[in-house]
Amino acid sequence: MCRLRTVAVIVYATLTSLASMASATATAATLPTKPVCVAPAKPGGGFDLTCRVAAAWFESQLKHPMQVRFMPGGIGAAAFKMFATDVTDDPNTLVAFSSGSLLNIAVGKFGAVSPDDVRFVASAGADYGVVAVSAQSSLRTFDDLMLRLRDPKMRVTIGGGGSIGSQDWVKAALLFKAAGRNPKGMRYVAFDGGGEALNNLANDNVSVYTGDVSELRSHMASNKFRILAVLADQRLPGLFRDVPTAREMGVDVTWASFRGYYMGRHVTPAAYDFYVDAFRRAHESPEFAKIRNDKGLFEFSLTGESFHRHVKTQVMQLKQLVDDADLRQ
Repeated sequence: MCRLRTVAVIVYATLTSLASMASATATAATLPTKPVCVAPAKPGGGFDLTCRVAAAWFESQLKHPMQVRFMPGGIGAAAFKMFATDVTDDPNTLVAFSSGSLLNIAVGKFGAVSPDDVRFVASAGADYGVVAVSAQSSLRTFDDLMLRLRDPKMRVTIGGGGSIGSQDWVKAALLFKAAGRNPKGMRYVAFDGGGEALNNLANDNVSVYTGDVSELRSHMASNKFRILAVLADQRLPGLFRDVPTAREMGVDVTWASFRGYYMGRHVTPAAYDFYVDAFRRAHESPEFAKIRNDKGLFEFSLTGESFHRHVKTQVMQLKQLVDDADLRQ
């Protein structure tokens, strides 16, 4: 009996060792050889930031550092079309997106596409709308802005990192409606991403920027901009704790969004699962929480098929929001 037990132990140990080796080999085979995150806009905006979050996390997870590449065009439209039709099986590449991208899908700005034309991988974090002006602006407070918006004789040029009908445009349109004005009369200037919009705000080419909190975080110490309000349900912590919400100043406009990543829909299950599992570990990690917080994002954790289903639901809800608020152009 003793000899049989010993043989059994040896066989079990051998099989376990072989299984571990096979698992390690399989894992190694699914590792991205040239990891890339595509930011589908010019540098400096929210897509850039979203890719930097991924690159910082994967620095300790991969043999090769993740590269960030920029693909401006239609505030994400060019990238979505490429990964939905041409580059559908690239196992290396993540593409950054935001709720603004989903709004563009909902209203048809990406063409005749649906969320199922790609595979959504994981969230990076949550974000909130922000209303900002340049430091030298005569608009000192959010009340100043609303008074000016209510007066049809006053000129207010609003800039955003997206075209008419985009997320930034909708935020501006909601403020216009709150001021009793028709958004169709709004002076709105579209830029290819938040970075370009902020540059034009700093140079006084536009009066107001309706962007995201995460895009302003890195500028808080520069004294280039002044934040008039955040579009959150309640005041945000940290650097933004002293910034009032629009709601507390009597304007019931909020905008919560999220950022994340997708891949081509024909990537292998192994490649998709690698990134899904990596982000699942990230969401449970204090190191990732620090990366996310340092980039100005807030906790929002979903991965894999649950995240893909959430995205599809969001697209339907955003379409309904635009229709209900009569914000279509």
